Amino acid sequence: MRLLRPMMLLALGVAALAARAANAAPAAQPVTIKLATLVPDGSVWDKILKTMGAEWSQETQGRVQLRIYPGGVAGDEPDVVRKMRLGQVQAAALTTAGLSTIDPSFKLFSIPMFFDSYDELHAVLAKMEPTFKQRLEAKGFVLLNWGHGGWVYFFTKQPVETVDQLKKNKMFVWAGDEAMTALWKANGYHPVALAATDILTGLQTGMIDAYPTTPLLALTLQWYRSTPHMVGIGLAPLVGGLVITKQAWQKIAPADQAKVLAACHAAELTLKTEVPKQDTTAIGEMIKRGLNVTRVSPAATAEWRSAAETFARSLRSATAIPEILDMGERERNAFRQRAPAAAAGGAH
Repeated sequence: MRLLRPMMLLALGVAALAARAANAAPAAQPVTIKLATLVPDGSVWDKILKTMGAEWSQETQGRVQLRIYPGGVAGDEPDVVRKMRLGQVQAAALTTAGLSTIDPSFKLFSIPMFFDSYDELHAVLAKMEPTFKQRLEAKGFVLLNWGHGGWVYFFTKQPVETVDQLKKNKMFVWAGDEAMTALWKANGYHPVALAATDILTGLQTGMIDAYPTTPLLALTLQWYRSTPHMVGIGLAPLVGGLVITKQAWQKIAPADQAKVLAACHAAELTLKTEVPKQDTTAIGEMIKRGLNVTRVSPAATAEWRSAAETFARSLRSATAIPEILDMGERERNAFRQRAPAAAAGGAH
């Protein structure tokens, strides 16, 4: 017993030291996610991203930090995707153009006049989200939420009502997607491939005469001053997505991943409600400052729809994603059958 007592005391002492050492171990280093985006600093999208980032930090007690690089300071979207693959940035808020450089399935959202309303878009996204997520994850990326940019229209230097008039314009298309540029050319347009960050310079130098964008972006970036005419027929919703590299995502603890996703979902809901309202308001604000919205006659509208269908057929034959295009069309048509009144309204 006399021998056992010192041994027991020694064991207790070792255990106490081990516990003290464990308590003194340094806390895990916070994960800092660098996020690049083209959204302008101070815009509605930027403010929502910053609010989301603050929630990441607050909900994870600082274990996950978000550092945002807005306004294209990290480069155009294809540049940002390349930097994500190199690990220079870990996340990005991208439009369809950037998402398509990761996986071509997102070209579905590049088809003009494929959707007639936000309700159609949201219904298709809800059904196809698992497919898009799987395709992104196969390329090493994780989709955190969807982004919404508004409804795209053509802005031009001279009035444009018909498709033939648009074809006479030098039209901006996103640099880095040679297949889409070739597709526009094959359909009789005059595309000029530029980085999105060079649109204003292209307008000022005469490189381009027209570009597709949302009213809210045209107002925010003041592009409409160089193109005081807007074609009065909507083309498509500007779809975006917040993606993070799988490598960076796996550095975040599962419990914190859940908190990050909750904040991302809240940001998506805010974008979903706020952007369409501000997009509509932006048209009125630009009209007050000299924008002319060119009325499109019923006959010209039919021509625009016919041209859009031709473009969709060209896209189907030029890409390796016919199953995605079929799925999108099937889900859209199914929604129209369920809600014919909403679909017929075409309100976006």
